[in-house]
Amino acid sequence: MSIPTGPFGRVAAAMVTPFDEAGELDIEGARRLAVRLVDEGGCDALVLSGTTGESPTTSDEEKSALVRAVAAEVGDRARIVAGVGSSDTRRTVALARDTEACGADGLLVVTPYYSRPTQEAVVHHLRTVADATGLPMMLYDIPGRTGTALTTATLLRLAAHPRIRGVKDCAYDLLKSSRVMAETGLAYYAGCDEFALPLRAIGGAGCVSTVANVAAPLVRGVLDAYDAGDRASAASRHRALAPLTEAVMTGQPGTVAVKALLNARGLPAGPVRGPLLDADAGLTARLLELLACAEARAEAEARAADGAAVPAPEPAVGAGAAAMPGGIP
Repeated sequence: MSIPTGPFGRVAAAMVTPFDEAGELDIEGARRLAVRLVDEGGCDALVLSGTTGESPTTSDEEKSALVRAVAAEVGDRARIVAGVGSSDTRRTVALARDTEACGADGLLVVTPYYSRPTQEAVVHHLRTVADATGLPMMLYDIPGRTGTALTTATLLRLAAHPRIRGVKDCAYDLLKSSRVMAETGLAYYAGCDEFALPLRAIGGAGCVSTVANVAAPLVRGVLDAYDAGDRASAASRHRALAPLTEAVMTGQPGTVAVKALLNARGLPAGPVRGPLLDADAGLTARLLELLACAEARAEAEARAADGAAVPAPEPAVGAGAAAMPGGIP
């Protein structure tokens, strides 16, 4: 079964922002990581300067430089979506216009945070940003971080705007998602890795994945199997990836986990910026074990599909996120 690709691709990596040892923007590292995610990982889109990209701690100038570099490197073979959201409508508009000039293919705009605007104010903010450029816009619904959800009624109103084309869904509300998808043309993308397959099953367009930074072929493999009509394999791949997803996305921000994994494997990432703290050796070792296990399980799945089944390893007891309580979306 073939399912159409949405306006922001199908498998998008929520790319980290690489920094050098001094904590400055590593443009060359960003180029290298983008090439790896697209050409080796199979991502057809990259989302820059989102939560995983540490957008609260990067300057507007750094955001623009990142878009220019990544668009120049892989923009001919992947869609480049850039986060421009802030609590300030004027700043968001200015950044959106600059991002368009830098070569982005789309905008990711989060609900204004901290100010706790009313739904009417949220609609005004998001429509103002959508009016400011000619780029398609993905709404970012993540009330756990912003304190303000996009209600169903608000999403239905915003869907009428010709440039508001999709939603990065981190609201943990499948009923809301189902209704909005049923009543609008908005393309829904799972912003929480554990929802990539469930959302696809009810009509989602794809995912914006943090885990894809370190396991893009595995993330894509779940949707590939589902889209090919092999529901059993899709479910098996989803379950095999779950321990790594849980460890990456709980106990610490996902950025901390994936940067630790990228650094451990010699790939561009660098440190996180404060107030985040880098992963310690113990956490990094547990994450590496789970990543290796997920990769081995994916290899076993592929061999089984070719008729040469091999046993898949199990994660070591205590290696997963059960040892790291206190989930962080």
